[in-house]
Amino acid sequence: MTTGVWVLGNQLWPDQAALASCEGKVPVLLIEALTFAQERWYHKQKLVLVWSAMRHFADELKDAGWPVTYAIADDTETALRDWITAEGITELRLMDPVDHPFTAWLESLDLPCQLTRLDNNLFLWRTNDFNAWANQRKSLLMESFYREGRKRFDVLMEGDQPVGGQWNFDKDNRKPPKGKLSTPAPHWFEPDATTQAVIDKVERLEVTTFGQATPFRWAVTREQALEVLDVFIVDRLETFGPYQDAMVTGEDTMWHALLSPYLNLGLLHPLEVVERVEQTFAERDLPLNSVEGFIRQVMGWREYMRGLYSHFDADYAQRNWFNHQQPLPEFFWTGEVEMNCLHQAIDQIQRTGYAHHIQRLMILSNFSLIAGFTPQAVKDWFHAVFIDAYDWVMQTNVIGMGLFADGGLLASKPYASSANYVNKMSDYCKGCRYNPKARTGENACPFNFFYWNFLHRHRDKLQTQGRMTFILKNLDRMKPEELEALQQQAQEWHQAHP
Repeated sequence: MTTGVWVLGNQLWPDQAALASCEGKVPVLLIEALTFAQERWYHKQKLVLVWSAMRHFADELKDAGWPVTYAIADDTETALRDWITAEGITELRLMDPVDHPFTAWLESLDLPCQLTRLDNNLFLWRTNDFNAWANQRKSLLMESFYREGRKRFDVLMEGDQPVGGQWNFDKDNRKPPKGKLSTPAPHWFEPDATTQAVIDKVERLEVTTFGQATPFRWAVTREQALEVLDVFIVDRLETFGPYQDAMVTGEDTMWHALLSPYLNLGLLHPLEVVERVEQTFAERDLPLNSVEGFIRQVMGWREYMRGLYSHFDADYAQRNWFNHQQPLPEFFWTGEVEMNCLHQAIDQIQRTGYAHHIQRLMILSNFSLIAGFTPQAVKDWFHAVFIDAYDWVMQTNVIGMGLFADGGLLASKPYASSANYVNKMSDYCKGCRYNPKARTGENACPFNFFYWNFLHRHRDKLQTQGRMTFILKNLDRMKPEELEALQQQAQEWHQAHP
């Protein structure tokens, strides 16, 4: 019997389940396959990050005594079969890949050896534990899940009560960006020889990609990722909370942690991140709203998204509750659009592969929702362009949270808003030719006429969502001729933006 371990490109943790299950140093395989780059129009920096991190991780395993094969191949399946044959593998161990499309592909293979899949230990909650929690509940509210997680892992707790007397300090974390903000510089890295070789490879690829490969400044090793965590805790965590929803021109990262790419690759483990932040809170007089707000993102939202992804039926990815059929405009790929908020967000993503959660939710997803873009096209775009994106990340975030295409399985109401929100929480409107206060007319912001048209078109469905009742009453105050003008302007915009 010869056991071998296949390490996937987002499982780069030395104690990941498949490696940890082996008593000795067994053969290990990593595959850098062109088929990955061909799946969608990935951001160049996403390809660089994954492949460079894989190469560095393979070197670290070799240094630790593992017999590693690093296959650079055109096709994943061929490379896998060749390695199984060459090493005489009789049992292939693989940590659960989580992502449904990859799992379906894996199950379609008729491999010449036993395949053993182990529970993915890069999350706090095991899938079975989440399902057990979900099956006991009528509604799957994130807040309820988050509180259960705080108790289960004893995080920010005093006995059975939350530190500070309340579970959630979100109301303290919505400060608009007024005046001069003194934001800290993000902790970036210069590419080493390994990363530069990957950059050169990606630049030469004869496949369609998105964005710019350089300057590439992301961490590619666990050691570097831990440095980013240290810098966040020292320089950024204290002021993270109040302005976490703010958006400012020229400020790509604000006080955000920039840890999601490393958590989703396996370079960092969520428990160590949460424990480090909680430990620092105990040692320093840090604001509880910043500490709790960050911990809620990691052990609340991230775990909740993965749990729901595994819990929902396979048809979840095809949900389209509003029956939206508008194609995604070309400017999502080019950034060439007169709306400054969309231009700023897409331009930033082209340069870095990154945008923070409010840019994703209240600019990109919000506009996609009210403009009626096909949910699957929006989800595929998010998956392609973000450096931290995987199917388990984007399916529930975009289909459920961002677009309400699941009809409320995840969110309690659609996250739809007019230009008023953008104007309040950013400075984008100041540099835009559109008027954020105008609903119709030549200078009307598309966020406005699409928002009211969205409410009007879907009033019957939205009335079933209790939290929408008050908002829908505003439609009754609108004159029929204005509603007609809103509809006409929305239609003309779509015709002008194929």
